[in-house]
Amino acid sequence: MQFRWIAALVLVVGTTGVLGQAAQLPPGTKADEEPAQNAQAAPLADAEAAIDAKNYDKARGLLDPYLSGHPSDARALFDRGYCDDAQGRPGTAESYYRKAIAADPKQFESRLALGLLLAQARSDDAKTELQTAITLEPNPPNPEAKAQAYRTLAKLLRESDPDAAKQDLIEALKLSPEAKDDTILTAEIANAAGDNAVAEAAYRRVLKVDPESSAATAGLAHLLLAEKKYAEAEPLLKAALARDPDDPALNTQLAALLGAEGKTDEAVVSLEKLHQLKPQDREMGMMLADAYVQAQDYEKADAVYQNLLASTPNDAELVSERGQVLIREEKYDEALQMFQRAVKIKQDDSDAWGGIAFAASKTGQYQLVVDALTMRSKLASETPATYFLWATAYDNLHHRKQSMEYYELFLKSALGKFPDEEWQAKQRLAVLEKSK
Repeated sequence: MQFRWIAALVLVVGTTGVLGQAAQLPPGTKADEEPAQNAQAAPLADAEAAIDAKNYDKARGLLDPYLSGHPSDARALFDRGYCDDAQGRPGTAESYYRKAIAADPKQFESRLALGLLLAQARSDDAKTELQTAITLEPNPPNPEAKAQAYRTLAKLLRESDPDAAKQDLIEALKLSPEAKDDTILTAEIANAAGDNAVAEAAYRRVLKVDPESSAATAGLAHLLLAEKKYAEAEPLLKAALARDPDDPALNTQLAALLGAEGKTDEAVVSLEKLHQLKPQDREMGMMLADAYVQAQDYEKADAVYQNLLASTPNDAELVSERGQVLIREEKYDEALQMFQRAVKIKQDDSDAWGGIAFAASKTGQYQLVVDALTMRSKLASETPATYFLWATAYDNLHHRKQSMEYYELFLKSALGKFPDEEWQAKQRLAVLEKSK
């Protein structure tokens, strides 16, 4: 018989697999027990034959009546979950896998299947199931299946725990030969661990064998961009995009490169293309909005943020970023509303508190400036800009001592970088000194 795992795993069990073992007489069993065992195994044999033929409806029709009389049969529960999994019913598949695990906590197959299913859903529980799976053994032994458990776990851990991910990949390679994807995973783990030299070597090794690998190209380009090696990254990305013009990762990286090189107009064109393909993609939208800001096209940037917020109105970062765009449009009242909305969602957003202070200063609400800066000071260090806001707010509130103190702090920190504000601070200090 054969079991075929969907998604990341193809698990093949031969004719001496689980079914064969279940139908055999164990040592010491009397011959007259064989008919009873075969009678129980027959429904599962037929169901698993249907699964092997991908006739999942037939398999389900055989398994449901069988399970009504054998509700704790872990193997049948796994088979039933597999049918739903294969037909795109992850919710019921998960339920049956969990029932199979409850019936037999040491069943490797259900642990792995559940782990893969949860990994596709990006659930943190996937790690727990896979970490348990690697402590168990497939029945019958299947090194490829065990290796898949290790590989999937390595992929899940590559960002959060690169050392553990590296060890899991090593264990996978002990059980099955290295493939191209393993080399890419090696590079990703090394990159997460900050070992750029190893990561770059791994990506180049893949590209030597497969020059058209989009994953390796994107990974290497990412490293080159981080190292500001734009001259090396640009031809690499453009060659890859000539082969695969709609690849989102490659287009995103080209846009980032063009932006870093100051080619804002070209970056906007690239990002607009991506945004049309995925108008609700948060990261893509934010990159496009930022490119519009760099091009001083604030109206278009605002439209992008409004579109993103229509589907995720409680995203504090998006709310705050839209507030920054409104500041640039000199729509201070609207900006103030955005920043106030942002801190209601996320009270520890220091940038939003700073935005409130700036917008309130522009609208003459000086006590609100002081209140917002007080909140911000609990979360972040002062800057020349916040010193100036403190000073001007206290000045307008006629708190001479405090305003003089903050004007002086501003001048000490500004160091000639804010000539207009420094001139104003010096003028106000001179006036305040005379009013003593």
